[in-house]
Amino acid sequence: MVTQVFIGRKNELNRLKAIHKKKTPNLVVVKGRRRIGKSRLINFFASSCPENRLWDFAGLAPQEGMHDQSQRDHFARQLATHLKLPPFTFQDWTDALEHLSRHIKLSDIILLDEISWMGSKDPSFIPKLKAWWDKQQLPIMVVFCGSVSTWIEENILKSTAFFGRINLTITLEPLPIRDANKLLRNSGFQGSDYDTYKLLSILGGIPWYLEQITPGQTADDLIKQLCFEKDSLLVLEFDRIFNDLFHGKGASYKKILDSLKDGMKALADVRKITGFPHSGTLSSLMEHLMIAGFVSKQNLWSFKTNKPLKQSLYRISDPYMRFYLKLIEPQRNKIDLHSFQNTAISSLSGFETHIGLQLEQLLLQNRNVLLASIGINPDDMIASGPFRQSKSTIKAGCHIDFLVQTTTKNLFVCEFKFQRRALGIDVIPEVQDKITALKVPRGFAVIPVLFHIGGVSSNVATSDYFYRIIDISDFLEKEYPW
Repeated sequence: MVTQVFIGRKNELNRLKAIHKKKTPNLVVVKGRRRIGKSRLINFFASSCPENRLWDFAGLAPQEGMHDQSQRDHFARQLATHLKLPPFTFQDWTDALEHLSRHIKLSDIILLDEISWMGSKDPSFIPKLKAWWDKQQLPIMVVFCGSVSTWIEENILKSTAFFGRINLTITLEPLPIRDANKLLRNSGFQGSDYDTYKLLSILGGIPWYLEQITPGQTADDLIKQLCFEKDSLLVLEFDRIFNDLFHGKGASYKKILDSLKDGMKALADVRKITGFPHSGTLSSLMEHLMIAGFVSKQNLWSFKTNKPLKQSLYRISDPYMRFYLKLIEPQRNKIDLHSFQNTAISSLSGFETHIGLQLEQLLLQNRNVLLASIGINPDDMIASGPFRQSKSTIKAGCHIDFLVQTTTKNLFVCEFKFQRRALGIDVIPEVQDKITALKVPRGFAVIPVLFHIGGVSSNVATSDYFYRIIDISDFLEKEYPW
């Protein structure tokens, strides 16, 4: 039997512990995408304070025909369970919260999980929650927990109701590579480093996904089980996420994600593909997707001025979402008809190529590890990220997987390679072509770096072309100083 453990989140736990020691009422906001471990973090933290009671309440997932009383009834049922009393009903949020207040004690922890669900149908919820909080005198900790969405941004974080009242905000990111590997191994996976990265490039650092591993299976079997079987977790998950966050208004957001599934694009390119008008609608929707953690924005920059350029590039930052749109969704008919059972994962068109692109995104989410492996102190970095130089009459076009500019006028051109066999010597002219195309000002040193999994041939290793040749497998175990 696989034992569930809590892995990582040391910084977040330390911040919670520090705030909890204060002898005042403390209001905490924890946000992050679905399945990232928000409520588990609070539950684990509360378990480290056994002398203080945890009052955990979860909002009711939105459903057709739901009304504001539904959320109060759900809250009442949970409160009755905590108090070991028969069910009761509250007609007003003030009554519900005041009833809770009569039972809480010194240093108790109160978790309002999926708070956006609690308040989305009831405009009186926020004012009454604020009035209740303002009356608190005991040194309790109240945690507002919810999926990253515009609701929590607008109604909690940027709301005048809670201005100056929030003591701590935590945004949970995917687990870093090392912790994700630990969780994957704890779930029973025993494959090679190559296969580990294959799984991580799909599951990312999302704890819930990493725990859905059946011990003893190969990476390909697990991918088929999770992604290509009817009603499996990652076949249904995409729609669940959109329904939870966007409450039936996901068509426009999905259109944007579809436009980005093949790689990063400028906003003008996205507008051209999606057909959104020049009205600000697209920018607003893109902002919502960035808040939700599904899309990231990369600002290009000037080597000469060290300042961002006007052009920005957008990409899908969530590995699972990109994998779903690129490979799962096109197979839905086959999946629903149970026609995928005899199909080898490796036979899917573009599977290996796409996994390589997925790995690139995974590494970008762990850029501190990338910088450390090159030997770059973050304090010496001016800018970093994927870089695209558009073709014009005076310069060639090129795409750099990861480019780093330092204060010492060094440009580290990083190439990512993910393949089962050892890299041959042809990788050198491939990188050299990109460097030749890159328009570099005088006085700058261009330094090529190779990141790989699958090994390199001896003629690559002994060529002295690359400043460093870095085996990405090291990231699974190795600790870096920053």
